[in-house]
Amino acid sequence: MQPLALAAALVLDAVFGEPERLWSRVTHPAVIMGRMIDAMDRRFNRGRGRRAKGAVAIGLLVLLALIAGRLVAALPGGALLEVLATAVLLAQRSLADHVAAVATGLRASLAEGRRAVARIVGRDTAAMDAPAVARAAIESAAENLSDGVVAPAFWFLVGGLPGILVYKFVNTADSMIGHRTPRHEEFGWAAARLDDLLNLIPARLTALLIALAHRRLDARRVILRDAPLHRSPNAGWPEAAMAAVLGIALSGPRSYHGERRDFPYVNAEGRHDIGAGEIDAAVAVLWRTWALMLAVVLLGWLIT
Repeated sequence: MQPLALAAALVLDAVFGEPERLWSRVTHPAVIMGRMIDAMDRRFNRGRGRRAKGAVAIGLLVLLALIAGRLVAALPGGALLEVLATAVLLAQRSLADHVAAVATGLRASLAEGRRAVARIVGRDTAAMDAPAVARAAIESAAENLSDGVVAPAFWFLVGGLPGILVYKFVNTADSMIGHRTPRHEEFGWAAARLDDLLNLIPARLTALLIALAHRRLDARRVILRDAPLHRSPNAGWPEAAMAAVLGIALSGPRSYHGERRDFPYVNAEGRHDIGAGEIDAAVAVLWRTWALMLAVVLLGWLIT
């Protein structure tokens, strides 16, 4: 029944997203995860052996996720609780809404577009022109389709609620401590490497789903050529697929903390002068890919 439970969770997330009234009264699981990771960071990220301490910390989080998932599944009404918890841990609706907000902001003014995109990316936005704002939003859409939707769904199918909880703990830890900074390069090493491993299949599956949803098998040329150009071993796959089906160039130079970094373009032959219209098209890609994934999940339920 895993596929049916996942299908129900996908629909619930798509319809309700992140209800503000609920999360203003109850702490969101992602916030709880973040607080636990932050506590471990403050307590253990010091002294010698930081890489080993970080590995132990992520190991404890994985163990906790496995136990929590099994406990919830064992409760009365566990099947329903699994569906609800999985819906909460998916991010299709919120992702689509946040990306669409950048297009709305950009249509109002460049300043509004910059403000909207700053909510979903970590790069410097103050000096972005309109095409840079659009690229940032579309790259975020592609990468988070993998991290926030396809990967959690994949790990739920593999391991049920424990599987998706493990993935979310690791992915959250990577976003918080998996950076190559003086403070976190050692302590966050295990979180970053485990996140890379858990996303290895989902990232490539996301690229395939994007291409299939748009009947663009020819996109494999761009995907196979340009995905390895990305600094991440996984993020380049959905990004290259998105660039190929939209016919646009993504990635390229950008600034982090005042430092310009000259990353290569993905699908460099695509259109560079892009804006709100291309962001809207990317949101449509998100939903079309989501629909194909839902159809595949339901087909899996019917044949098992």
